[in-house]
Amino acid sequence: MTEAGRPKQRFPLYLQIIAALVLGLLVGPLLGKQAAPLGELGKLVVQLIKGVATPLLFFAIVNAVLRAEVQARGALRMLVAAILNASVALFIGLVISNVLRPGQHLEALAAAPPGAKLEERKIDFLATLASYVPADIITPFAQNLILSVILIALLVGFGLRRVREEMRGSEGFPDIDGAVGVLLRLFEVILTWITRLIPLAVFGVVCKAVGENGYGPLRGLGVYVGVGLLGLALHVLIVYHFWLRFVLHVPLRRFWREAREPVVYAMGANSSLATLPVTLRALDRLGVSRGASALGACVGTNLNNDGIILYEGMALLFVAQASGIDLSIGQQLVAAAVCMFAAMGVAGVPEAGFISLALVLNTLHLPVEILPLLLSVDWIIARARSVTNVLSDMLLSLIVDAGGLAAERHGAAARTSSRSGAGPGVDLGPPAS
Repeated sequence: MTEAGRPKQRFPLYLQIIAALVLGLLVGPLLGKQAAPLGELGKLVVQLIKGVATPLLFFAIVNAVLRAEVQARGALRMLVAAILNASVALFIGLVISNVLRPGQHLEALAAAPPGAKLEERKIDFLATLASYVPADIITPFAQNLILSVILIALLVGFGLRRVREEMRGSEGFPDIDGAVGVLLRLFEVILTWITRLIPLAVFGVVCKAVGENGYGPLRGLGVYVGVGLLGLALHVLIVYHFWLRFVLHVPLRRFWREAREPVVYAMGANSSLATLPVTLRALDRLGVSRGASALGACVGTNLNNDGIILYEGMALLFVAQASGIDLSIGQQLVAAAVCMFAAMGVAGVPEAGFISLALVLNTLHLPVEILPLLLSVDWIIARARSVTNVLSDMLLSLIVDAGGLAAERHGAAARTSSRSGAGPGVDLGPPAS
């Protein structure tokens, strides 16, 4: 779903990041080239995040497999719609980065050495794909191979389900679900601690970038933010409106009237998970059944990641372009598959979009050194990601409940007609919540 909610702070993380960004912009020019060592702070934080995010991804998937108890028909409808929306989101993210090429505006920070030939920077995706089938359990965790970790997690999750069924009712029956939940929460807490170091990393990387390159990188970061917001806006206005208008036949004005509260809340909380109670109330007012709301917005938490997935598609190409790496269409398709799985795995953890991007870049052997610099403006895009994911929660719940909504509208029309003698042209207005 998205970036997880955290207790409200007097000085929230995004304000800390802004303060670190401003301080870095002021101190960087004073230090000049001497600011270079401060850039290591960013590398340290990214390394810590990668180290903790991989086991967290593993336990998140195992926990989801253990706790998934849904009706087959509704689950299938949700799965098809979620995969379709996520695929379109990835397509939009890749297209806008290929067409607008925002990473070229950060070429001054490119990782390629001077005079390096483009052919020498090609990524060996065949070797990467071959490594996804693990030869042992330890290597995927040690090397942060996301698809391999996901495969192991699925096997362990379904295996534990079978063991749980076989041992149910026996003496000394272990609480498997509880144990996995505790381990998942453990890594969530550790990752939350690490994210508190992000302002320090932002300060160091901005100092280094401005000290070595002046204020030129600011223009590139502005383009990066603009392209990311453009992609998310296109997805909401085109894809979601198409579903609402032509498939679900939900009036756009009515939908946005009810969606206004969760959208505003998501912008402030920067978390669709924290917004979930508000989202469920909005779905109640739209007439969505509680079962469909629970399936679409709660159980589907690891699927409704359109905001994160679109962002990853855009950002990975941004990093490649800024680093002088050319990705073919085939390589981009492989990258898209990695984005899809990574986003599903880290949903609900702190700063999920950034963490997911770090895992994707590491899996594809793309440079991660630029990530802390992107993080300095990520608080802007993060709010747009959260809003997109909240709207995805609402849309998927409407899709799951499509049959129920149609029956409700038909019943409401019949009841109103019988009471008032009105014909089919009478405006019924929104149904009661």
